[in-house]
Amino acid sequence: MEKIIIVVEKSKDYYDAYSENCDGIYAAGGSIEDVKKDVESAIAAIKNNLPREQWPDQIKSDYEIEYKLDVQSFLEYYKGYMSLSGLEKITGINQKQLSNYLNNRSKPRRKQVEKINEGLRNFAKELLNITL
Repeated sequence: MEKIIIVVEKSKDYYDAYSENCDGIYAAGGSIEDVKKDVESAIAAIKNNLPREQWPDQIKSDYEIEYKLDVQSFLEYYKGYMSLSGLEKITGINQKQLSNYLNNRSKPRRKQVEKINEGLRNFAKELLNITL
């Protein structure tokens, strides 16, 4: 199965997205859900408007879509599920700094992005080890 990687970034007024590894897939929307729908529409447009031999290889057979969110998009998308206080405990980054990232007052350095990513992955591993 092919994997299509979609990078989602938050701008001031909307989200935009592009495929990191599949030419011709671009999307935008007022929410991440809108972006996901627009990605599907972009793939459908390629399939409907181009002959099969011009399709990117990734969409010629079964594929899955993986979304990569920038820090601001992630914080915005999951703010209804995770508090900044909880994220501070998970990542070790204080709430004020996370709020700055969320509200686009500052951009995280690469080291901070890695720290957020590592904290979230460790938290996800813990959740996967829980049995009810």
